[in-house]
Amino acid sequence: MKRATVILGILLLTTGLGTASAELTAADAFTTLKGMAGTWHATPEGTGEEAAAEAETAPKGTFEFEVSAAGTVVMETMGPGTEHEMINMYYQDGDDLVLTHYCAGGNQPTMRLDREASTAERLIFDFTGGTNIPEDGHYIHDIELGIGDGKVESIWNSWSIGEPSGAMTFHLARSE
Repeated sequence: MKRATVILGILLLTTGLGTASAELTAADAFTTLKGMAGTWHATPEGTGEEAAAEAETAPKGTFEFEVSAAGTVVMETMGPGTEHEMINMYYQDGDDLVLTHYCAGGNQPTMRLDREASTAERLIFDFTGGTNIPEDGHYIHDIELGIGDGKVESIWNSWSIGEPSGAMTFHLARSE
């Protein structure tokens, strides 16, 4: 009997059936975003032909995170007051965390948190649609936020003509 219990325990552990699932909830991820409230210093870096060119005009210097609408939305302003200012709105929709990116390019892609792929330190948002998304043009398709130790690595993956076309990474450090 003892041997059968040990074997069953090993089988459960190796198949994952005996472990508790710690899936990230939208509420937990939203709490993390609320904790980013404040001013951050941003340094952009681009990969891919289009993204590398855009790094030259990308918002630099300041990003601001503000909790608004009675705590129901986090508004991120990229490059406030600049020619290329952009706004990101993070909000809960039931059990989901949604991001709408108001791009300087005039489109508004919407993304949803991928709870299975995300962790408390890495939030991954996948494209779900949007408005003014050009069929043959450029738009932000998905983002990834690596959060920790007063720093954020914000990776914005762009698509063009239905295919990945590059990435823009913003290295953020909390301003004092």
